[in-house]
Amino acid sequence: MKEVLAELEQRRDTARLGGGQRRIDSQHSKGKLTARERIEVLLDEGSFEEFDMFKQHRCTEFGMEEQHIPGDGVVTGWGTVNGRTVYVFSKDFTVFGGSLSETHAEKITKLQDMALRNRAPIIGLFDAGGARIQEGVAALGGYGEVFQRNVLASGVIPQISLIMGPCAGGDVYSPAMTDFIFMVRDTSYMFVTGPDVVKTVTNETVTAEELGGASVHTAKSSIADGAFDNDVEALLEMRRLIDFLPMNNQADLPELTHFDDPDRIDTSLDTLIPDNPNKPYDMRELVLKTVDEGDFFEIQKNFAGNIITGFGRMEGRSVGIIANQPMVLAGVLDSDASRKAARFVRFCDCFNIPIVTFVDVPGFLPGTAQEYGGLIKHGAKLLFAYAEATVPKITVITRKAYGGAYDVMSSKHIRGDLNYAWPSAEIAVMGAKGAVEILYRSELGDTDRIAQRTKDYEDRFANPFVAAERGYIDDVIRPHSTRRRVAKGLALLRSKQDEMPWKKHDNIPL
Repeated sequence: MKEVLAELEQRRDTARLGGGQRRIDSQHSKGKLTARERIEVLLDEGSFEEFDMFKQHRCTEFGMEEQHIPGDGVVTGWGTVNGRTVYVFSKDFTVFGGSLSETHAEKITKLQDMALRNRAPIIGLFDAGGARIQEGVAALGGYGEVFQRNVLASGVIPQISLIMGPCAGGDVYSPAMTDFIFMVRDTSYMFVTGPDVVKTVTNETVTAEELGGASVHTAKSSIADGAFDNDVEALLEMRRLIDFLPMNNQADLPELTHFDDPDRIDTSLDTLIPDNPNKPYDMRELVLKTVDEGDFFEIQKNFAGNIITGFGRMEGRSVGIIANQPMVLAGVLDSDASRKAARFVRFCDCFNIPIVTFVDVPGFLPGTAQEYGGLIKHGAKLLFAYAEATVPKITVITRKAYGGAYDVMSSKHIRGDLNYAWPSAEIAVMGAKGAVEILYRSELGDTDRIAQRTKDYEDRFANPFVAAERGYIDDVIRPHSTRRRVAKGLALLRSKQDEMPWKKHDNIPL
């Protein structure tokens, strides 16, 4: 028996070594952790249970029959994050460059099936060079099996992708179908075709970082939801994100011990709105002063800065926060902001996370660039997402809510549950100046008369009371009581039930 146990330990040591010490050292020299080191940082200490440690490929082409490394380039298993179960696979760049073979794919799909059956989140750590060329169509078939399971799990369990090295070719489409993608600055990149192919086909000269680095995907393409400076920071932030998410679409929201009084009053909010209606202010300040302990996990911070999305907590329970940001483009809705917010609303609705919306929106961004770029359809995505959502929805209008953007931003008319406004709120078709120029076009030459007309319009509509008179606003609240009112509203709506007509699925305007 001792000999058998010794052989077992020897085999495990060989598997843990991956592609060998030289390649491990090379990984470290690039500032990257190995696949197993990443799992150790991500999961609770000692909680990782590995599957298929000894599994090997079956390829015999191009000399592969002589190259067998246990595990075949991916480490799979389960463990816990702060005591809650998660499944994880970590691609091992030291083994065949982390390339995906048929066997490699079987390990991942086995884990995906287990995660879906057991209704627990799955996290993928990517550091790989794409399909294993020696296996040809067998590798491509493996990709397809992974993709199919990404779709089946969508909206059932949270799926998170963390790009920690190269992620190219077919490898990019699995992360693209997960709920969140995060990257590591300077060491990770994503693209369908690499710089060499781009040079050959289009004659463009571009580096890997310029083509698909974190700076590109967090600020330009919106592929990634965030980026971090190194592997350790990225993995620790994933632990933090998991704490905000339920285990699955039927599980209760995580509820953490909190030390922030839900009735806390913040008098500084009474002076947040400037006297000048055209002067910006930082909506993020309101968000941080409303959620528990100022703890806010922002999603897509560097993309479409005119709208803020992310997770916070109220009385220890997770909430999704969406807020117009007057500091960027006056908080206007454009195509990018609409897509960003719509995606976030739909995620929250999938997993029964209540949505709190802070509104200060002057409308949709005008111009040929926006119209040619499909603003109508992109704006409709956000409208569709809010109208479709059946989770508790609380809306607070702080200042401007103009035109169709008022309707879109979780208004009472699209099933907002509790809609509040600050006394500074202005709810109208448009601003006073534009309205007067249309209504009294014949009087535009008379400066004094136009000034009076403008004042009359402001007196009538530059306040929340017309909407309140019609019941479109449930109450006009004091800014300093925002946290208390939102907390009470969320407590009220915990048992909310709303239904949609039966359908196979909806047809959101993609």
